[in-house]
Amino acid sequence: MPSTLRTPAPGTEPSWACPRRGAPGRARHCQRYVDWSTVLGVGTKGAATRARLIDGARELVETHGYSGTGLNQVLALSKAPRGSLYFHFPGGKDELVAAALEAAGAEIGALVEAVSADASDAVELVQGLIDVFAARMEESAFTKGCPLAITGLEAAATNDAVYTVCRTVYSSWQAALAERLTAEGRDPADAEADAWSALSLIEGALLLARSTRSRAPMDQARSRVARLLARD
Repeated sequence: MPSTLRTPAPGTEPSWACPRRGAPGRARHCQRYVDWSTVLGVGTKGAATRARLIDGARELVETHGYSGTGLNQVLALSKAPRGSLYFHFPGGKDELVAAALEAAGAEIGALVEAVSADASDAVELVQGLIDVFAARMEESAFTKGCPLAITGLEAAATNDAVYTVCRTVYSSWQAALAERLTAEGRDPADAEADAWSALSLIEGALLLARSTRSRAPMDQARSRVARLLARD
């Protein structure tokens, strides 16, 4: 299993998902008489720079959280010029972190779709997701879990940008699980509730596994999926 969850450079794909990304937004000229779209690059070069900034932010916020991630660290990791950061993310750190969480969320969403396509039922789908996360966590020496969790726990209550992204992304994951449960004949209201329960099981197990540096909570969660999703 791959050990990182990263933003691909243009023309490449991440190793564990195939997100459908939109084109980067149009450049803005941020100073009179200077065409910053030419200086910093808006086409392929600009998209690559933006991707590197998001990649660096994702790597740092997943490991260190919101407050533990500084813009100087992002610039050093991404090897991007300082001016490009505010060119692509005029809202500064909040806008960059939100973009990083959105990108991570899109890849997990694509992962859910890919695992669902191969799973015979919802139980196998949830177990497959746990397997991927558990392997990724072990391979990272327990420095990586859910790419949103640390930042969400730390900042969503007080940071509107983080809150909005976390709510949107988590809801999209839940909706994908609920859709699969509904397709299997479950009552829509039960499917909604069971999907939140399954997502809570995964997220709780990730938190406990990372906190205790043990995959045991992931294995225990996997063994309880069938019971959780059992139909009366």
